[in-house]
Amino acid sequence: MNSRTNYKRLLSAILLICGMAFAISCSSDQYKKNAPLEFDGKFPDESASNIEITLSDSGKISFTLFAPVMNKYSGENPYMDFPKGIKITSYSNGEKQSVLTAEYAISEDWTQRMEASKNVVITDLVKHESIKSEQIIWDKLNKRIYSEVEVIQIKADGTINRGDGFEADEKFTRYAIKNPRGEMLTTDVGF
Repeated sequence: MNSRTNYKRLLSAILLICGMAFAISCSSDQYKKNAPLEFDGKFPDESASNIEITLSDSGKISFTLFAPVMNKYSGENPYMDFPKGIKITSYSNGEKQSVLTAEYAISEDWTQRMEASKNVVITDLVKHESIKSEQIIWDKLNKRIYSEVEVIQIKADGTINRGDGFEADEKFTRYAIKNPRGEMLTTDVGF
């Protein structure tokens, strides 16, 4: 055999291998596109992206919820999670009252509670105050929001208080910090 024939065979073999590799990688990419969603090793029964839910009472908006991703899991203890964050806005008489944002949230159907975690911020839009924490729980049955971990309160005047948690009504119109410490402004000097 001459070297030209060997060259053609070698070139054909290389092209065949490259073609097969391309076909395999394309089918692998196609599988990844059509593969079921997986979050932390679990597969949701339903998943939605860029969702916005509005809850109303007697025709008046109570809450809106926005999430980039929502996953719903069924079973003995069904729940939904929001692995890419959540934003909840509460309303009173058609006016925005407060906004909660977090990097992760989970809502358990069976306990009627929602837990927001990772950089949680609740902003009172009326009082211009906010609470920051790593975990906040919304007890839907008892209509309260609370936290048992450290919180930072930023008041409208700029003062900052820390506490060992807090408790509030679900609209965040009334709340109390547990074991508050930090800057406190008073008008009564009383010496």
